[in-house]
Amino acid sequence: MSRGRLAGEAPRALARALAEREPGHALPRAFHLDDEIHAHELTTIWRASWLFAGVSAQAAAPGEFFVFALGDDAMIVVRDDRGRVHALHNTCRHRGMPVCAQQSGRVRRWVCPYHQWSYALDGALLGAGGMEAQLERSRYGLHRAAVAEIGGLIFVWAGPDPQPLGAAEPQLSAALAPQGLARAKVAHRIDYRVAANWKLIWENNRECWHCRSGHPEYVRANFDIAPANARTRALLAARSRDHARTLGALASAPGEWGAGAAEHEEPGLYGFPTAGRWWAANRTALAPGFVTESLDGAAVAPLMGDYPAHDVGTLRVRTVPNFWCHASADHAVLTRLAPAGPECTQVTVMWLVDADAIEGRDFELERLLAFWKLSEQDWELCERNHAGVRSPAYTPGPYSRAREYNVAAFVEWYCERVAPAAGR
Repeated sequence: MSRGRLAGEAPRALARALAEREPGHALPRAFHLDDEIHAHELTTIWRASWLFAGVSAQAAAPGEFFVFALGDDAMIVVRDDRGRVHALHNTCRHRGMPVCAQQSGRVRRWVCPYHQWSYALDGALLGAGGMEAQLERSRYGLHRAAVAEIGGLIFVWAGPDPQPLGAAEPQLSAALAPQGLARAKVAHRIDYRVAANWKLIWENNRECWHCRSGHPEYVRANFDIAPANARTRALLAARSRDHARTLGALASAPGEWGAGAAEHEEPGLYGFPTAGRWWAANRTALAPGFVTESLDGAAVAPLMGDYPAHDVGTLRVRTVPNFWCHASADHAVLTRLAPAGPECTQVTVMWLVDADAIEGRDFELERLLAFWKLSEQDWELCERNHAGVRSPAYTPGPYSRAREYNVAAFVEWYCERVAPAAGR
């Protein structure tokens, strides 16, 4: 925090950048470079949103845990002996030492390595190294973050005053139910450190204008950038009807099937996100010859969840500010963002398959990873984009109304989130 600026006060750089911003255009460079704007985002967005932290499979049994780091705040996500999931801030209530040094594992309790204060799986203080007589134990448990488990996905709210999940919980639950993520396992995980601001990575994900040149393999499997002519519209509609019949009663969102072949992955949900909707889920058809998102279109793993067949299109889920997922009938690929500074983002990609699937017998890891490992193409694009934004010569250009409306919607959502404290 700059000297002379009160806690909670918006940085002057943010007010200047907001005043400079032109609606319908990319963000001014300060939004991607300024340290104080980044710190303000951590407070107004990242610590005041439901964040995707991980999946149920990472904390499936009592004592199993994983750590989700958000800047300087690391949260331990753990399942207790009664099957409940908790999110605990990883800082001892004595003098602040992290009580957990591993990124994942299984424990019976937490013991601070400094002075051996110990805590139950739910964070309650058990022992304080001989100081118990002078403490009211109920006051000194590990600080907790709000946590929610929805359809095999785990979300945390890192800051104070968590908002109710509201309609997000039943809608996401219904969409995720056939996928069976709660009965899945993590087949593989890759962590990337991308030298780009997190907003540039979100913008990249929110449009497929770049896909024809940047992702030729993806284009073969998907309708996202297909010309919106009568033939492709009819083909997409026919594929969607076929998938809906296959799914039958399992169809999770029958009103959200794609009906047209615009340059867009989510027909019927134009302009995501909005001020009151931080989540979205829909099913979309794959191109003819593709029953899953693989390089050749053929299945790469056994069926997941309750799917009766492989050829049911893909389930797509997005939650701002840090999660998107493409899930075929045989596997799901989940991407999580976490800012590591204004010019760096930690990106985690996980591949999930049915819990009973065995590598080498039911699936080959190389074939499972091949299609979405090409997302590394995007990380290079984002890093090059960020390098260009760093140039003093950079000026924000206009968004395409036909191809970048989701990008524009994301930027409007972002500005609404950071602007109130700046007097906007």
